[in-house]
Amino acid sequence: MSDPCRTAERTRLERHGLYDPSFEHDSCGVGFVAAIDGAPDRRVVEAGIAALKAVWHRGAVNADGKTGDGAGVQVQIPQGFFREHIERTGHEPGSGRLAVGMIFLPRTNLANQEACRAIVESEILNFGYRIFGWRHVPIDSTVIGERASAARPEIEQIMIASEAALAEDRFENDLYIIRRKIEARVREAGVTGFYICSLSCRSIVYKGMFVAEQLSNFYPDLSDDRFVSSFIIFHQRYSTNTFPTWDLAQPFRMLAHNGEINSLRGNVNWMKSHEARIGHDAFAEHLDVIKPVIPFGASDSAALDSVFELLVRAGRSVPLAKTMLIPEAWAHNARLSQEVRALYLYCNTVMEPWDGPAAIAASDGRWVIAGMDRNGLRPMRYSLTRDGLLIVGSETGMIPVPEHNLDHCGRLGPGAMIAVDLSAGRLFTDADIKEHLAAKQPYARWIGNITHLDDLQCGVDGAPACGDTELRWRQHAAGFSFEDLELILRPMVEEAKEAVGSMGDDTPLAVLSGHYRGLHHFFRQNFSQVTNPPIDSLRERRVMTLDTRLGNLSNILDQDESQTRILQLASPVLDNARFAAMQRHLGKGAVVVDCTFPADGDDPDVLGDAITRIRRETEDAVRGGCEHIILTDEMSGPDRAAMPMILAAGAVHSHLVRQSLRTFVSLNVRSAECLDVHHFAVLVGVGSTTVNAYLAEESILALHGPGLFGGYSRAECVARYLKAVDDGLLKIMSKMGIAVISSYRGGYNFEAIGLSRTLVAEFFPGMPAKISGIGLSGIQKRTLKLHREVHGMAGQALPIGGLYRFRQGGEAHAWEGRLIHTLQTAVASDSWQIYRRYADGLHAREPFSLRDLLEFDDRNDPVDIDDVESITGIRKRFVTPGMSLGALSPEAHETLSIAMNRIGALSDSGEGGESPERFRTRPNGDNANSPIKQIASGRFGVTAEYLTHCREIEIKIAQGAKPGEGGQLPGFKVTEMIAGLRHATPGVSLISPPPHHDIYSIEDLAQLIYDLKQINPVARVCVKLVSQAGVGTVAAGVAKAKADVILISGHVGGTGASPQTSIRYTGAPWEMGLAETNQVLTLNRLRHTVRLRTDGGIRTGRDVVIAAMLGAEEYGVGTAALVAMGCLLVRQCHSNTCPVGICTQKSALRDKFEGTPEKVVNLFSFIAEDVRHILASLGVRSLDEIIGRTALLKQVSRG
Repeated sequence: MSDPCRTAERTRLERHGLYDPSFEHDSCGVGFVAAIDGAPDRRVVEAGIAALKAVWHRGAVNADGKTGDGAGVQVQIPQGFFREHIERTGHEPGSGRLAVGMIFLPRTNLANQEACRAIVESEILNFGYRIFGWRHVPIDSTVIGERASAARPEIEQIMIASEAALAEDRFENDLYIIRRKIEARVREAGVTGFYICSLSCRSIVYKGMFVAEQLSNFYPDLSDDRFVSSFIIFHQRYSTNTFPTWDLAQPFRMLAHNGEINSLRGNVNWMKSHEARIGHDAFAEHLDVIKPVIPFGASDSAALDSVFELLVRAGRSVPLAKTMLIPEAWAHNARLSQEVRALYLYCNTVMEPWDGPAAIAASDGRWVIAGMDRNGLRPMRYSLTRDGLLIVGSETGMIPVPEHNLDHCGRLGPGAMIAVDLSAGRLFTDADIKEHLAAKQPYARWIGNITHLDDLQCGVDGAPACGDTELRWRQHAAGFSFEDLELILRPMVEEAKEAVGSMGDDTPLAVLSGHYRGLHHFFRQNFSQVTNPPIDSLRERRVMTLDTRLGNLSNILDQDESQTRILQLASPVLDNARFAAMQRHLGKGAVVVDCTFPADGDDPDVLGDAITRIRRETEDAVRGGCEHIILTDEMSGPDRAAMPMILAAGAVHSHLVRQSLRTFVSLNVRSAECLDVHHFAVLVGVGSTTVNAYLAEESILALHGPGLFGGYSRAECVARYLKAVDDGLLKIMSKMGIAVISSYRGGYNFEAIGLSRTLVAEFFPGMPAKISGIGLSGIQKRTLKLHREVHGMAGQALPIGGLYRFRQGGEAHAWEGRLIHTLQTAVASDSWQIYRRYADGLHAREPFSLRDLLEFDDRNDPVDIDDVESITGIRKRFVTPGMSLGALSPEAHETLSIAMNRIGALSDSGEGGESPERFRTRPNGDNANSPIKQIASGRFGVTAEYLTHCREIEIKIAQGAKPGEGGQLPGFKVTEMIAGLRHATPGVSLISPPPHHDIYSIEDLAQLIYDLKQINPVARVCVKLVSQAGVGTVAAGVAKAKADVILISGHVGGTGASPQTSIRYTGAPWEMGLAETNQVLTLNRLRHTVRLRTDGGIRTGRDVVIAAMLGAEEYGVGTAALVAMGCLLVRQCHSNTCPVGICTQKSALRDKFEGTPEKVVNLFSFIAEDVRHILASLGVRSLDEIIGRTALLKQVSRG
């Protein structure tokens, strides 16, 4: 079902490159047409096909111009149509209901094709059903593209008889089991290219690698007047990658989905856990056949369809299955009736929501529905005609309806649903269907079984539990530093929100650091970009919840009150008093597991043995009836070291999942090392149910003693800290577009950088780990080294830290004072020799980044420097990245633009507009107009005039320092001038939302790119992405959306203001994202359509050459340009107190600005000359000769 040559190349990239099929995304057009009375009607089929063709623009076309990403329809089986065919073959169809299987067979391997037919027939016959025969589906292969034709399967239908007395539901369930048996046998036989589109007595699916208009031409059946149906679901796919296959086209067996399941990893992991408990009379002795419920490697839509189908086959209606899997945001909706709220609370106790943008159309042949996700992030409109047709889809006007025949029209809002009961001939509005479902069971009585632990009396006064000496060594042993207490913990209490920083992260990757880094430093937060928007956790708080359930989760296929015998909390984050109260309430139902290990001796496996022990103790406790596990490191001391609690929680959670025990128990963590929001997020993300940071609270109480928190009481200080953590968790979830903590828990929504792939596979399965590193032995060495240092220096002060600001004796920084001074001297004196000292000084240091582990393969003879591309040519490839007028002072902003215009390079305006006065050349010939005009989510300063005065328009989807978050300009920086440019009010903070509210999908981005090119036809359009695992497939979608430039930003990028945890723990090095993007675009034959740019910590010509070899044609240099203008990296940008007048709007400080265009020009001239010398040493004459040539790089070991 895919091109063999392309499949081989794809497999090679999966094994040896950075591409991973799990990162593929899609967006689509979807909808249905239904006859309200349930009567089969040819008008329905024709209308559905017309509607499909009307949403062609929501699909995409491959490079051959004809191969689509996929299109298809699901219809009611036209019994008469197939009965006529059976009669023509000499059979008597009888009076029983006819079932039809739509099957893709391997086309080019006849032996496998025949083997598949034999398996299909044998499984049907084994169930006692009679087969009428196979039918070669008529097709016209001339209408499809070259790639679609090369991948085309053999398409056949098998027709199956049933007895007239057999209940239709029984027939459908048997066919479900038969299909699962067939799939298992084909898989065991090792046959590829086989797929069952549908096997049902109610509905049939026609689909393939088409664009919408090709479907009915390819399948003549769909144009036959005898082909009638009471409903038709249609779907047109737009994939971010160009590896579409026939089987990935939609609809699937029950639903068609437009959107992205952001919580997919967590949902898949929890479904594996639920499988241990599932059981239902409908499956009887065939229960094992339906496992795994979700096939390995299934796309998000296919996975959702598999679980949806399971629920329906187990007796839940299609509307109820949607309500359970994709509920509305009910928790804060006061307008819902108590009955409907009870329904939703019941659903929430049974299983985790599948969270993310979703517009679905679904049917089991009896019901047909359309529904929306809780945020309403995909379009779904409907029209009801007077002659009884319901038309629902992504667009209004898909099917022209005369005004006299239009009853009414509307759209589905967030979480809404519209449904038709075809068997009863009844239409249900959103309110109707929810009241209908709520009345089916006594949900209000059932939820009375839930115990709300927030109502427990704590009975604890909040006094410190340990003295100063014990507190100090516990803090030291947990990895705390003076900086952690002063710059992270203290602001969280004082401001009740996360600490803010600026100027990015120039410290080494955790695996390369010479200082102790907790395990959470190796985890990088995932985030949404383009294909699925992040959520605004401030403005959209009502759709988000941290509600946490604890206890023994039961069979998800049951429908009774036993499923609600659980405990509930408003947040997974507990203070010491609440945790103690919970532990008292749980009593003997909770088992405490010690997560420490012996610190004496030299056993190299002591940590591994301890992990084996806690896994065994946990398993034994669960098998013994325990419903709550408490993992704690409190027993640490001189002779016992605490294992990283992330490792302990991940080890226990993954073990219980593998043993099919996870749903029997809650996993509660009591951790000393947990301090900042990111650490909490990692603990929850690897499977923890609740987290208690007991040492952080003790540290707060110790700081409270000297009166550092003003008039706040101890309890208030702890409450403010917990609020900061809760809000931070919501923000981290929102970056992924996940609104519900239960969907985030156990989802491993991180990327590991510097952890052994073996370790990740064992303890954090499914989490990307493209860059391997330390394993258990490395973690053990680092942990014991810290532990022995602590107990060898009892009573000493905490280490200074130096992670957030450069401090003597602390963590290393790339921008240390000596190098800053050297570079500034070089650009001020125009001295190439001094620049060389700066560049050599950077390279001579211990490795900081991935590129520091690479060297050039200089096997070629060098060439003369005079034969190498000129400085002038190289400089034109440089860009100063987006830095807004507002974040920067007017003087600094204009200096950058003037300098870049002088050398024919590009400066980026950043978000916030630009004065029209700068659009005109100055009398001295200088030009202060930024050649790149940025469009960010807030659209501040964006006007038609602004967009027409540029050579390039940049759509900022994400920012390296805080991807998945919006921008913020504090009110004290919003001067009269800044407010005028941004069309805002002086003194009022300006906040850009995390998502662009006109880009909720890849086709929305394509629309914006098209619109911008209408405004300024001569400007290139650039889309700014941030490096992360999977960015290559997103970039492929961006290229298909007709972008001209794709910018891959690294995680170390500077910023005017960002939460410290975002600066430190979000995004990936540009080296990874750039290499992946280049690989995927090349494989997809899209590389020639775009230019690649990268930025994020580029400081020298060596960095530029490595970026070129990894695929970039253009290079952003931001922080170094600021340093050239005088920046000292005091990291006060967010406070408006920049001492050198670069990042401030205070006139007194702006007067101190000493930057000049000449200094900036000198910087880029030096970098260009640096590039020339490297090129000459490699024996090449231009940058063009090395772009994408990774063979010129070799890995080395340094430090």
